[in-house]
Amino acid sequence: MKDVRKKHSKRVTVIGGGTGSSVILRGLKKYTENITAIVTVADDGGGSGVLREDLGMLPPGDIRSCILSLADEEGIMQKLLNYRFEEGRLKGQSFGNLFIAAMNGISGSFMEAIKNVSDVMAIKGTVLPVSLESVTLCAELANGEIVNGESQIPLKAMEKKSKIKRVSISPHEINPLPEAIEAIINAQAVIIGPGSLYTSIIPNLLVEGIEDALRRTKAKRFYIPNIMTQPGETDDYDVLDHVEAIEAHLKNPKEKIFDYVVINRGKEIGEPLDIYKSGGAERVRFIEEKFEGKSYKLIKGDYIDIKQNYIRHDADKIAEVILERV
Repeated sequence: MKDVRKKHSKRVTVIGGGTGSSVILRGLKKYTENITAIVTVADDGGGSGVLREDLGMLPPGDIRSCILSLADEEGIMQKLLNYRFEEGRLKGQSFGNLFIAAMNGISGSFMEAIKNVSDVMAIKGTVLPVSLESVTLCAELANGEIVNGESQIPLKAMEKKSKIKRVSISPHEINPLPEAIEAIINAQAVIIGPGSLYTSIIPNLLVEGIEDALRRTKAKRFYIPNIMTQPGETDDYDVLDHVEAIEAHLKNPKEKIFDYVVINRGKEIGEPLDIYKSGGAERVRFIEEKFEGKSYKLIKGDYIDIKQNYIRHDADKIAEVILERV
């Protein structure tokens, strides 16, 4: 394996949002500073949803997480921006979200606010919303019911015991951030995922121009599915189910938008897996025979990292295995 840590010029673009992107970004920043994170703007739940509704701003939660992941120092400022109020009217709200909201208030635009917060945190890389337009995520369930709102989709799917058939964004055509398109086109590696399949990954791909940019780029393109299924989103899904769900949402599903699929073939997880199972999650199965005849290149290895019973990808191993192919 090449020592990719000595190379600091690889241009990497990560598409997603939430915890999944944050984990991968923490690994990548040890190997390159030329990182761009493109983040979904469909979040309408929790503290982000409150700020989105009250202030009419884009949801800051996933953007905050990515900025913190790319920060040069993960000390007291990290703890401060991740702090969530435990009582009063601000209960459940994170200080980081309020910080971005305040910065948005004193800045000329939301993009300027993100840049200013990024400068304060001295991040290695750039964080971009996929669009500056307000978006509502909608889902059609297998039973025909339509659900509006990112936070409601998995809840309704579980309540109705009906799988997600398809998601869409409203308005249907929104403009991408030009810098996001540029970051995809100019990248040497584009990483899609990990993250919530229907509420973090696919919404980015539905934004006008993103799918086309993923086909035009000369970058090596990687998809990283989640290690665990998510109740209400990917119950009983195996790796190929994740891939085919993405393909089904493309304008031209016959033209693939990634070259590699990173497959976790890690050791038995043990007690943490039991904890996840009690919440309705299972390990995402990989059935190699199902990929026969597919043109995807499979990268298989032990990429599990368990800390405090949280099952995550091993960000360092993922960064190495991707960058050595670029």
